[in-house]
Parts: sequence; C-alpha cells; structure tokens
Amino acid sequence: MAGRSFGIADSLIGWGIYVVGLLPAAIYFWLGATGGLGADPVREFEQTLGLWALRFLILTLAVTPLRELAGVNLLRYRRALGLLAFWYAVMHFTVYLTLDRGLLWGTILPDIAKRPFITLGFSALVLLVPLALTSNRLSIRRLGRNWRRLHRLIYVAAALAAVHYLMATKVVDPTQAAHVGLIVLLLAYRLVRPLMPRRRTV
Repeated sequence: MAGRSFGIADSLIGWGIYVVGLLPAAIYFWLGATGGLGADPVREFEQTLGLWALRFLILTLAVTPLRELAGVNLLRYRRALGLLAFWYAVMHFTVYLTLDRGLLWGTILPDIAKRPFITLGFSALVLLVPLALTSNRLSIRRLGRNWRRLHRLIYVAAALAAVHYLMATKVVDPTQAAHVGLIVLLLAYRLVRPLMPRRRTV
C-alpha cells in the first residue's frame, strides 16, 4: 500500500513538473499576444523559449551529479525535465519558422545552411528528437544497453545548444556566462566521472 502511495505521489509530481515547466511559455505567449514584450516581441519570445530549453537541458544533465555528489535523487523526474527541454526547443524553432521567417522555405533552408549559429541550434534539435521519441519504458526494454548509448546524444545536443546560445546573443553577460558555464561544468563532470572513486552508477 505504501509503495502504491509513493507511485501515485511520484506521478502527481511528474505531472506537476510539466505544468509548472510550461508556465513560462504560457506567460510569454500571453505577454506577446497583449503587447507586453516590448519593441521586438518576436525576438523576445523566440529567445526566451530558447533560454528555457537550455535551462531544462541543464536540469536534465544535473540529475546524475546531484544524485552522486549530493545524494539528491531526482532520477524519476529526469524524463519530464528532458521532455520539457525538447518541447521548448521545438517551440523556439517553431517561432523562428513562423513568426520570424513566415514559413518562407525559400529563405529558411538557406538561412539554416549559411548561418552557423542556426545550423548548430537546428542540429541540437535534431539530436533531441530520437531522445524524446525513446523516452519511455517500452523503448528502454526494446533497446536495452543501446538505449543508454543513444541517450548520450544529450551531451552533444547540450554542447551544440550552448554554442548556439553564445553565437546568437553575441554579447557576453552574466546570464549567458552562468548558463553556458553550467553546461560546461556538467559536461566536464561526465569526463572526470569514471576517474572518481566509489562512483554510483546511474
């Protein structure tokens, strides 16, 4: 009975993460619709969605070191955090396609190919697609050990997203430095992790 109660609580928390996680998108959509995003609302909305995608990537990458270094086990919520990162990336790209470029494919495809920071951002989104599609128990069972190998693509996607963010904003400020710095630290942790004694496996 206690185990069932914990399962229900975990499920409720998981759905709560989705609800709370999508609130920034809803708030900024409302601000954009009501003229509350300043002189360049499309750019503001697009950049905000991209920033939240990066934040949820950071939170997803932080699950393992938090468990191993601080004893904080958020493993059961990593799927929700990862999917939120994916959906924010999708929304970020959708705003670029629709509000920014007006679905003019004759300009979109050359833009992706010729502007490096857009190419990197698009590549990060493409890498996140198979991770989102396989973030379920059925895929874990079917892929076995290959599932873990596939989901290591999140490291590449996070690195590409960080560089995309650096190149897109152009001006280095504390916010940019903090987000990119966290990505660098979390990726560096993966490199030194095998050398650490008494490492817990995740």
